[in-house]
Amino acid sequence: MGVIEITTFTKDGRKGPSADPESARWCCERLERGDILVLPDFPAVSEEDRRFLTQVRQSGSAFVKNISYEPSSGRLRGFARAGTDAQRLREVLSGYSNRIRATAVELLAPYVSGLQTDFTSFRPIEERGRNLRGRSRNDLIHVDSFPTRPARGRRILRFFTNVHPNEPRVWVTSQTFAELAAQMASEAGLAGSAGDSRFSARLGRRATAVLRGVGLTNTGRSRYDEAMLRFHDFLKDNQGFQRDCPKDRHEFPPGSTWIVFTDTVSHAVLSGQYALEQTFFVPIDLMVAPELSPLRILESTVGVPLL
Repeated sequence: MGVIEITTFTKDGRKGPSADPESARWCCERLERGDILVLPDFPAVSEEDRRFLTQVRQSGSAFVKNISYEPSSGRLRGFARAGTDAQRLREVLSGYSNRIRATAVELLAPYVSGLQTDFTSFRPIEERGRNLRGRSRNDLIHVDSFPTRPARGRRILRFFTNVHPNEPRVWVTSQTFAELAAQMASEAGLAGSAGDSRFSARLGRRATAVLRGVGLTNTGRSRYDEAMLRFHDFLKDNQGFQRDCPKDRHEFPPGSTWIVFTDTVSHAVLSGQYALEQTFFVPIDLMVAPELSPLRILESTVGVPLL
């Protein structure tokens, strides 16, 4: 697992030999193997939009972790309505979402036919010392699983952009999902979760409660989602793992954008304020190396299909 800079991608897109199909396939393979791609010279937002975003404040609701924008409906959630130009915020987040999708289409061409745009988020709160409870904490190392948005075997691909004017966004990463599952699948109870109806019911109740808190309804989860959420919770709850696991520190400077499969790369956010993020779901049949996907790894571990 490493960090790879793509310096040939600028505001005008990819240039030179790096624009050929083999380069796009190489980028996909590196992401699927657990590397992080960084675009240090790609202006994901204008200076005017960046200044606007640093004035936006988040709602004080306990259920709100970030400000979110749903591209399919145009709905905004989680912002403090007093003092916020909601229409301008919608336009800025929509513009970011469209710009990032265009980047993904060019940079990661093998995924284009099935790339599914999910939520856009803005994270205006400083992460260092943030008051979040237990499994909601961002500073605990984890792999992603969304209680409110089932992946159903699709990969979780995320683009992040640091829009802070002068401070880096600091992450730590640890081992890949494949490495962690090989070491801790049994301890985490993954083998038993595939057919455990009581476990499925507990996760279903938890997901329903989370959804109700943000005004949504349960859309149904697969056994894959149940197992991934179980592993997410296991890692965050495991104090020994959090203390002793190998860690690599990464500082993403202001203006940079980075790309990662967060269901493969275990990660945590230590500090940073004012970050944008765009999530995509990518079907497994578009993977360059599908055997490295959490779905295939879990199915091999539990010995049964999970979809």
